[in-house]
Amino acid sequence: MAVDEIPVLDLGPLRAGEPGALERLGAELRRAFTEVGFYFVRNHGVPEELIDEVFEAARQFHAQPLEAKLAMRFNEHNMGYMPMRGSTTRMNALGTIYKPNANEAVFLKRELPEDHPDVVNGVRFRARNRWPENLPGFRETALRYMDAMEALGKSLLPIYATALGLPPDWFDEAFREPMYTLRLTHYPQQDPATAEEEWSLAPHVDTSFMTILAQNKVPGLSVCLPDGTWLDAPAPEGTFLINGGMLLRRWTNDRFLATPHRVSNRSGRERYAIPFFMDCSFNHVMEAIPTCVDADNPPRYPPTTYSEFMTTYQRINYGEALAEAAKAKQDGAQQVELQGA
Repeated sequence: MAVDEIPVLDLGPLRAGEPGALERLGAELRRAFTEVGFYFVRNHGVPEELIDEVFEAARQFHAQPLEAKLAMRFNEHNMGYMPMRGSTTRMNALGTIYKPNANEAVFLKRELPEDHPDVVNGVRFRARNRWPENLPGFRETALRYMDAMEALGKSLLPIYATALGLPPDWFDEAFREPMYTLRLTHYPQQDPATAEEEWSLAPHVDTSFMTILAQNKVPGLSVCLPDGTWLDAPAPEGTFLINGGMLLRRWTNDRFLATPHRVSNRSGRERYAIPFFMDCSFNHVMEAIPTCVDADNPPRYPPTTYSEFMTTYQRINYGEALAEAAKAKQDGAQQVELQGA
């Protein structure tokens, strides 16, 4: 595997139960995460028709009037609609803080029932999704896709464990009910002359343990190799592009890479992306994996949980969207009060 190419892992032999497939994939993933930080998977079992339906759902959502999208305004649970330029890459930036990102997005999480204890008690990041009122089939498509992505992500965990010299089931308890987020993003066309002043998505690393990205027919994503070279990400047909973020790097005590990447939509077309971010269960404590520490390489980070880490991240990066949401909520409450006076 050359470091100037993103490797492709074939899941077919593993899904077919072929002897030795898990060990081979573990070695390939270990090389991918120590030399590149990204990899593709093929023969993953997710129907192409479902992927196409989700891209169309993203297009339909963002084609709505702004008022309809703002009815699902982004909130403290990292759910709902974030307006154009509602986020600025700070906590996970490469050093330079650019202008707010030129994109809009809607964030969806696991569908929890109304009587779930976390919903009843208002636990942060464990609220109910809000859904658009006039997009028939949107909710059903999104839920089917999130179910498929969770299943794919869980199927990859034994490969991660094997790559780290752990028993194949080592991550099972940590991901008993993984936290996840589906982000449906719209990148409008950009003026090439200003693309490096205002990125579609500024150079950054993800926060997640695992990001699963369906291939996009409109280019724009590029990744930064360990030597500092930026590589336009290819898009092999029928694959997902997968990478790790800050929590994977932290959990592996910096053994695995969290590779920077960026988006610039100079294609002349509207661009949509449907990344799925998966992490461990809400209260699972992440501390350095045993095979990633020794006497010469002690733990570099204190233990943390998803909720602790993401609370800090959201405050720093999504402060604009949260402030707008809080103001809208306050204005709405004042309007209700005036109407009742």
